[in-house]
Amino acid sequence: MTVIDNKAVETLFTEARTHNVWQDQDVSEEKLRELYDLLHFGPTSMNCQPLRVLFLKSQAAKERLKPALMPGNQEKTMQSPVVAILGYDTNFYEHLPRMFSHNKDAKSLFEGKTDFINTTAFRNSSIQGGYFILAARAVGLDCGPMSGFNNAAVDEAFWPDGDIKSNFLCNLGYGDPSVLFPRQERFGFDEVCKLL
Repeated sequence: MTVIDNKAVETLFTEARTHNVWQDQDVSEEKLRELYDLLHFGPTSMNCQPLRVLFLKSQAAKERLKPALMPGNQEKTMQSPVVAILGYDTNFYEHLPRMFSHNKDAKSLFEGKTDFINTTAFRNSSIQGGYFILAARAVGLDCGPMSGFNNAAVDEAFWPDGDIKSNFLCNLGYGDPSVLFPRQERFGFDEVCKLL
């Protein structure tokens, strides 16, 4: 038996779907703040929190993104109420004196170690990206996460200083359930898990 009730399980997992077609319904700034206020509680290593998010609501902002999208992702992205660019800050360790305050030497573990910085930032922003999707669903939004885009072009258009790198995109809004694809098969436990 799960600790949360069945309705919550359905909202977050079993009935939640990836959406590609969106209802013409605005997503408020308050709703996006509510989403973030949930996701930021999720754990990251050393509480590093490298995730950075750009919420594209205006058509002009979405048009800046469009050239970086694979053709199959353009229409659904242009029509979504909000497109979130989820990225990671490669200077996250500068904030460790505040975010991991019980270890005053935490920042020095990363200084000058580019590979370690990038690996840590990418891994933990990906973890936070999972929280992002669950938080969005928890506040009543539908999601359309995707990776079909040119990262370098997105970074140049939105984070040209080079400190923040794009990880993945997620369309947000209120999906049209009448046009969902059939749910695709999932691996069973015994296919992908082992007890040692």
